[in-house]
Formats: sequence, structure tokens, C-alpha cells
Amino acid sequence: MNLFTRTLALASLSVLCARAGQAQEQGIHQQSTLYEAPTDPLVKKKLDKWQDQKFGLILHWGLYAVPGIIESWQLCSEDWVERDSTVAYNDYKKWYWGLNKEFNPVNFNPEQWASVAKKAGMRYLVFTTKHHEGFNMFDTKQSDFKITNGPFKDNPKANVAKYIFDAFRKQDFMIGAYFSKPDWHSQDFWWSKYATPNRNVNYDIKKFPWRWKNYQDFTYNQISELMHDYGSMDILWLDGGWVRPKETVTDEVRAWGAPIPEFSQEVDMPRIATMARQAQPGLLMVDRTVHGPYENYQTPEQRVPDHKIDNPWESCLTLANNWGYVPNDQYKSPTKVIHSLVEVVAKGGSLLLGVGPKPDGTLDNEAVTRLTAIGKWLDVNGDAIYSTRATDRYQDGSTYFTQGKKGTRYAIALLPETQAAPTTIAWTGNLPKKGSKMTLLQTGKSVKWTRAGDKVSVTLPASLAKQAGAYPALAFAYAAE
Repeated sequence: MNLFTRTLALASLSVLCARAGQAQEQGIHQQSTLYEAPTDPLVKKKLDKWQDQKFGLILHWGLYAVPGIIESWQLCSEDWVERDSTVAYNDYKKWYWGLNKEFNPVNFNPEQWASVAKKAGMRYLVFTTKHHEGFNMFDTKQSDFKITNGPFKDNPKANVAKYIFDAFRKQDFMIGAYFSKPDWHSQDFWWSKYATPNRNVNYDIKKFPWRWKNYQDFTYNQISELMHDYGSMDILWLDGGWVRPKETVTDEVRAWGAPIPEFSQEVDMPRIATMARQAQPGLLMVDRTVHGPYENYQTPEQRVPDHKIDNPWESCLTLANNWGYVPNDQYKSPTKVIHSLVEVVAKGGSLLLGVGPKPDGTLDNEAVTRLTAIGKWLDVNGDAIYSTRATDRYQDGSTYFTQGKKGTRYAIALLPETQAAPTTIAWTGNLPKKGSKMTLLQTGKSVKWTRAGDKVSVTLPASLAKQAGAYPALAFAYAAE
């Protein structure tokens, strides 16, 4: 790093960390309340398989890892985005995009990433092939702005997306490609003829339709590369929901607060979907927040919905505070993540957990430690999570309920991090059949239970009375009435 780069990175980091909560709020994708179920039998089959997986990993990795700042958004000139005020905006953009000359992940080890994710109990992957800043983490032929055209180009694994997808396939993961519909590096999206006042196209598409057609073709061709040249794909996860047909901009979308132009920013999803599904039959399309036939499941971001949702969805949450790698970030405890996973699954969703690899290509040790602890809980209690569906009555206080496809009911009691396991667990509703057996998954053994009216009380074995936090949650399997 040269002096300017180091100074700017540190200044940007200090400003952004101070405002991280606000920035993440403003950059969050909202969730549309509308949903259109797919009709293609292959898509429906794939969607049902995806709903069985429940726990996935999203990897944000790109230029932003080099200085350790929140991904892409500092390039966006909107009021909520904070940068070092002593650096001119155009100088900042040049510096940011110039990080491609420094990004050299010499310790890149996708097999280690996949192994850690497998041990964490994760079962599907979404990898950022390109974020909004336009830097490609795959060997696209449509742009020179890519990982295979910098200091890492001579590495045998320079085409990192290929090796990441391959490594996770070998661990039996479903594979998803994250792709940003906006590309702020492209002259057909942010044309240098004009200023770049916000996240949208910076020229009038109605006046320059030929330039937007170039961008549509560019987008189509890049997605075609991913669909044809990178093996079997299960999910095309499209980010940047403000790039959308004008007719999909409802009052609800306007209420989200993002700037909306008068013209349509349509990348021609029907054409893209047709091509992608010819290459990858049954592919799940996730055109985030753009309700309709290309949003096969919804993606509320950095939150767990406050109610059960009957259509397919996932909460995308971060393991730390940020999607990408930020030094000294604050990680969530394994207990907190497990509690979120249980709540999400009980409400009918899946959890996509975000981790940002370091600029050298390794995972932060603290992230590995947290993920390993989560996996140890799932090793024992996974039956209550995987391949389950929501029940009508999904919660009673801190106890949540799921149901297996063969009818087994699960009660999952969340335990506070600061307390040891209690001697009894009780809940109301979701009653076991009279005289039936109840199994505590933590031990694999039967437990005693009693019923008084609509209330169930379960006596826990004395062996569970260990140190605080030893058991993030206890799951019980039984036959329900």
C-alpha cells in the first residue's frame, strides 16, 4: 500500500466504522410483500430441495477486502454514505478502483473454506462473482476489470469463482452465484460523460437507448458465462434491486427511500432467465425485491421477520457487523446465530450467513471458531432444522417449533447465554400424543414429560446442569397430537 492508499483506507475505515450501523441500514435490501410462485416443475423441485437445506453461506469477497471497508457502497454518492471529506470524490473512485493492482490473495484456499462451512452445518453457498463496484471475481471475457488481470493472474487458481464453486460442490453444497445487476465501473452504467450522483444509471436511458442496450448485452453475456462455464448451478442470486422495470416500482418500493429515476432500468430478465434455465434446468432465480416470476424466494436482509411467512424466503445476516472483511469487526456469538437460525426456520425460512474472507484469501480465525461452534450444535440437533417446515403455531415464548416431512414435531427451547440449562422446560400448545415418547436430541435419550391442560413440562437430566452457555438451545422430538 502506498502512503495515499494507507491514509485513505484508515480514514475511510474510521469514518465508516463510526457510522456502520447507519450505512448498513441505508444499504439494506427491503423485502417485497408480494410473491409469485414458480410454475416450472423443475424449478419447483429445486425450490423444495433448497428449502430442505436451511443454512447457507454467502461470501462477500472483492476489492473492498484490501483496505477492509464495507463493500462497494463508498463509491456511491448519496447523502447517507460517509467518506473522508478531505479526498475529492473522483480521486476516491480512482483510488478504490485502483485497488485491483493490489488485490493479491496469495493464500487463497477454497478447499479450506468449504471444509469450514461443512463443519458449520451449512449446506448451500452464494458467492459474490461481482459486487456493485464492478470488479469481477471470475474470468469474464466482457471486461478487463477482473481478478485474472491483476497481480494474482499467474496463480493456478486465479479464476477464483471456478475453484470456489468446485470446492463447495465436492462438499455436496447447492451452488449459488451472486451477481450485481448494477456495475458502477461500466461506462454503459456510469458513463464518465456525466457525474454519478447516486446508485442509478447516470444518463437518461430514453435519450441514449443504444448505450443501455450495450449494458443489457454486457449483463446477459456475463451471466451466460457463469451459467455455461462454471459447472452446475442451483441459484442465480441477483443483487441491486433498484435496477428494475419501472412498472414494478410500487408505492411500497418508493417507501424504501432509494432514489428512483423516471426511466426503466430493465436488464431484460425474460431473456436472461430463458438462457440461464436452458443452461441450468430448474435454476432458482432470485431477482431480489423485484416481485414476479424471477424472484423464486424472498430475501429480507439483516433482520428476521416478525411473523411466519408461508412462501419460500431466507434471512441474509452477517456473522460480524459487515458483509466483507473489516479488521477488528465484532462477531456475533455462536449462541446468537443459533437462536437466529432456529427462529428463521420456525418461521418457514432459511438462514444465509455472511462471512468476508481476508485479502490474502484466508478466513479470519475468529470466524472459523464461531462457525465450528455452530456446527457442533447442528451435529446433534440438525434433525430439528434440516428438511423441516413451519407449523401453524411456530412459537411459544422462547420455544420454537418445526415439523419434519414425515410428521415428527420438534420443540426447540432457546437458552440464555448467561445461564446454565434449567431443570425443566415448559411450553403451551404443540402437544405430544398421550403416552408417546419424547427424545432430547442433545443426548439421544427419552425424557419425562407431563401435560396439564394445554401446557407441557419436560424434566431435563441432571447431566445438563453445566456451565452457562453450554447449550444454546435444546431440541425435543415427539409425535404431535
